[in-house]
Amino acid sequence: MTKYQSFEHDVLIIGSGGAGLSLALQLPKTTHIAVLSKFDLQHCNTYFAQGGISAVLESDDTLESHIEDTLISGAGLCKRNIVELVVSHGKQCVEWLIQQGVEFTEEETEDGDSQLHLTREGGHSHRRVVHSADATGKAIITTLDQRAREASNIDLYEYHNAVDLIQTRHQSSQKRIDGAYVLDIKHDKVVAFRARSVVLATGGSSRVYLYTSNPDVATGDGIALAWRAGCRVANMEFNQFHPTCLYHPDARSFLISEAVRGEGGKLLLPNGKQFMDKFDSRKELAPRDIVARAIDHEMKRLGIECVYLDISHQSADFVTSHFPTIYETCLKYNIDITKQPIPVVPAAHYTCGGVMTDIKGRTDIDGLYAIGEVTCTGLHGANRMASNSLLECQVFARQVHDDIIKTNPLRPPPPEVAEWDESRVTDSDEEVVISHNWRQLRQFMWDYVGIVRTDKRLARAKRRVEMLKQEIQEYYGHFKISSDLLELRNLVTVADLVITSAMQRKESRGLHYTLDYPETDAKQAEDTVLIPHHSTHVIHDKQPLTIDKG
Repeated sequence: MTKYQSFEHDVLIIGSGGAGLSLALQLPKTTHIAVLSKFDLQHCNTYFAQGGISAVLESDDTLESHIEDTLISGAGLCKRNIVELVVSHGKQCVEWLIQQGVEFTEEETEDGDSQLHLTREGGHSHRRVVHSADATGKAIITTLDQRAREASNIDLYEYHNAVDLIQTRHQSSQKRIDGAYVLDIKHDKVVAFRARSVVLATGGSSRVYLYTSNPDVATGDGIALAWRAGCRVANMEFNQFHPTCLYHPDARSFLISEAVRGEGGKLLLPNGKQFMDKFDSRKELAPRDIVARAIDHEMKRLGIECVYLDISHQSADFVTSHFPTIYETCLKYNIDITKQPIPVVPAAHYTCGGVMTDIKGRTDIDGLYAIGEVTCTGLHGANRMASNSLLECQVFARQVHDDIIKTNPLRPPPPEVAEWDESRVTDSDEEVVISHNWRQLRQFMWDYVGIVRTDKRLARAKRRVEMLKQEIQEYYGHFKISSDLLELRNLVTVADLVITSAMQRKESRGLHYTLDYPETDAKQAEDTVLIPHHSTHVIHDKQPLTIDKG
């Protein structure tokens, strides 16, 4: 280990996706900001988002319609004031992204002018999804990445993985977050980042499942960090499974955008027969939970490995112009989507629960905010409606921005902290333990806590996760940390939260479906809130914290 380092900033943002970069770019130029990225800056969930941003832009659409669509998709658990806040800022958020340089897909009007092209996705009653072909997230992240690199007040730290949050207890006896201990992956050392305000923007946790549309970084880091620090977590049983991921032995985590169904794509069985009409009158445009369960049901009923999504009835020009990324990717696997259907399966896609925040993005602990998929704001309820997530990132970046510029000047500078102590640990000679536990965890989560659940399956998962927690914590206490170990430690924490939440909900609602309680119970129309029994890494009376990992 080289000499210990400590960095001080006004704001520390953990995560470099759409939420984190948007906040960094909106804060005043006089604010000194650190943005941490676990890998390179563009390796985030937002980058892989194909669909778009939902916003009311057409005269025949209304804010109330968007609000009602969201509430319906959320299955009774959305907070109406939050939905109204987010939906009402749709147009403003799209305009801000355009100002940053994001190029959205346009179409020619009858008058020969151009306007934003709007597509429709599941759960929406109107065309209101602004997009950049079928690679909206990539267009957003590459633009914001460039803007952040140009900003003189933003320090970007790639290949930095947060280990734990740093807490102090001040004169008022109120706990406060003052920064984080962070693993500098390239230099294999732990450093301290201190700040007046810390923002979690780490994305979701869908890598806890064996099959997912998410990149490797989606390991629930922010949720686990906040939970260990003492923050409440809510609605972790609501894991959204995207109905259509490419099914091919050589394809890994490639999403087939919901917009394919929005533009007329049909779901078919291997014999070419449609089946969605048996499950919902909206057929392919039903909310994602319904479509995913329908596909899962048909696959299990028939013993088939996948179903098919067919858009080939549209013209080749239409398909290639609307879905160039999907077309080119599928062609690599010898699937020409202009002529043949796409084999698809459901996969874990979005974490609707997370760290509880208020309308300003504040968590339970002073100085700690959270934005984006890491949170449970009340927008998504029991099931996220398509393309509301990128909108939520933008709106709550603005909400946190407004609170930070008011409160940050009133916060004292963060105190000095002690060096990370690794004097009692050694280098691991059994890295196989990490990879083995990683596979075991994701396999039993898929088998027992997936699209369809039962009490017996959840009990099995609970027994296994308790054993893994103990084994991983013992490993963590004896060996020097690595990025893989940090991710595994966070994943097992998230898995436990998901299982515990699912066991508490004795009904089926939204994304949580159990064969033991197949009906929705109106008496359970409330959030599943988990409260930590203890907080870790607390510094008393502003004294430096000595980390003992022995």
